[in-house]
Amino acid sequence: MKKSHFTALILGTTGVLFLGVGMCMSMLPEWNLFREGIAAGCFGLFLLLIMALVYRRMEHKTPVHITFKTVMAVLLGIAGVLILGAGMCFTMVFNQMLLGIAAGISGILLLFCLIPLCVGLK
Repeated sequence: MKKSHFTALILGTTGVLFLGVGMCMSMLPEWNLFREGIAAGCFGLFLLLIMALVYRRMEHKTPVHITFKTVMAVLLGIAGVLILGAGMCFTMVFNQMLLGIAAGISGILLLFCLIPLCVGLK
């Protein structure tokens, strides 16, 4: 295993753990740890950002150039994940099965649109 892959593994795992625990801390009212959860989640996101920068640096890759296509791909990914999550909430929390399934499928379709946008069709 290369050093860059091991470093990305450690930083990525730690970042995702902090993000997940922070989300649990902030979303469960029984714990009364909303502010601490937000801080832990932000620290997890920070670790994930550092992981991406360190990995690209160790692999001697050029920095990511921000183009219109990159911004649109990120926005499409965010919209797809939010719509998919809203569909899950409708089915699991609000017992709105049909609306949740429709929202979930539309979120999945938006995420599938990322494949030709990022990779392209040949």
